[in-house]
Amino acid sequence: QFTTRVVSCREAELRPENGGEPVRGFQVVLEDTILSPEGGGQPDDRGLIGDVPVLRVTRRGAEALHFVEAALEPGAEVQLSLDWDRRFDHMQQHSGQHLITAIAEQMFGFKTTSWELGRQRSVIELDTPSMTAEQVEALERSVNEKIRERVPVVVRELAAGDPEFETVRSRGLPDDHVGPVRVVDIEGIDSNMCCGTHISNLSDLQVIKLLGTEKGKKNKTNLVFLAGNRVLKSIERSHSTEKALTSLLKNGPGEHVEAVKRLQSSVKLLQKNNLNLLRDIAVLIARDFKSKPVQSQLFMLHRKEGDSEFMNIIANEIGTEETLLFLTVGDEKEAGLFLLAGPVEAVESLGPRVAELLGGKGAGKRGRFQGKATKMSRRGEVQALLQEFISHQSPEA
Repeated sequence: QFTTRVVSCREAELRPENGGEPVRGFQVVLEDTILSPEGGGQPDDRGLIGDVPVLRVTRRGAEALHFVEAALEPGAEVQLSLDWDRRFDHMQQHSGQHLITAIAEQMFGFKTTSWELGRQRSVIELDTPSMTAEQVEALERSVNEKIRERVPVVVRELAAGDPEFETVRSRGLPDDHVGPVRVVDIEGIDSNMCCGTHISNLSDLQVIKLLGTEKGKKNKTNLVFLAGNRVLKSIERSHSTEKALTSLLKNGPGEHVEAVKRLQSSVKLLQKNNLNLLRDIAVLIARDFKSKPVQSQLFMLHRKEGDSEFMNIIANEIGTEETLLFLTVGDEKEAGLFLLAGPVEAVESLGPRVAELLGGKGAGKRGRFQGKATKMSRRGEVQALLQEFISHQSPEA
C-alpha cells in the first residue's frame, strides 16, 4: 500500500482486452505510484485507489495513467493498494525470462528478439531457426541450477551517456525516454536495461519449466515456459485431469494414452458402421416412397441422426423431376441441416425463402438447395409454403 495524491483526472475510454464495447471512465495521474504500467512484454499491475478498482495502467512519457470508472478529485490524498498476487506472478515470469534469455545466449548463442508474458504461459522468441529437445532439456537444467544457487538480482540506475552502457544487454530505449536508465543485474549472469518488475533473488523463482518450442516468424523459434507459481498451478491442473481420466478409463495414468487410442479406434469403427446403416436407411426410405401406387408431389422427412450425404441419397433414389423433397436432420427445435430438391425452377424460387424461414443460409444448383438452419422448429412453416406452392402449380390436385 502507498499514500499519494491525485494530480489530474480526465474523462477517457478503455477498450477491453477481450474486445467488446469501450468502457467510459477516467484517466488518473498520481504524484507517484506503485502500479507498474504495461510495456516491454509485461502486462500492467492492478489494484485500488481508495476503494475504486484500477482497470488498466498505461504509460505516457514519464507518467503512469490509471484508468478508473469513478472520478477522483485532483489534490485529494488517496491510499493506493497493489494486487500483490498479480504483481508477484509478473515478477517471477519476467525475471525467469531474463534468466532463460541470458543462459540460452551463453550456452548456444541464441539471442532473444522479443518476448510475451501471457496469462497462462510466456513465450521467448529466439533468433534461431530451430532448437533440439536436447538443447531445451540442457537449458532447463542449467536455469534451475542457477535458481538453487540463490543468485541475487539487483536493480541500479545509470546516468545517460555512462560508458557502462556498452556492457548492458538492451533492445534500445523508447523514443520518449528521459533521465537515468534502469538496469537489472542477475549477479555474474546478466545485465539488462529494463523497467519491468523483478524478484530480488533467483530463489524466489522457485522453479522454471520449459514446455518446448513452437515455430516462430521466419528463421525464429518460440520457446514456451512457466516460472514459479505457474508451474505449481500447471501441475495441479494436470493432476486433476489425470484423476478424472483414471476414474473414466478405469486404469492407471501410465495406461491412459493406450486406452484413449483404443477408444478412438472403436469410435472410428462405430462411425463407419453408423454411416453405412444411415445409407441403407436412406435407400429403404426412398424405395418405400416409390413403391406406393400414388406418389405425393411433396415428400418431407426429418431425422435427428443424419448428414448431408443421408439426405442426398434419398433425393438421388427418389428422383426429383416431379417430386418436391424437403429433408432435414438435427435437433427438432434448434440447429441442423436441410435439403430442398425438386424441379430446377421450383427449387431456385423456393430455396432462399426456405433458408430464411429456418434462420439459416444455403446455396443451390441443378435442382438442389441445401445449407444450415438455426430454427428447425419452423419446419411447419416451410411445409405450408411448399404445399401452397404445389397447390398453385396444380389447382386440380
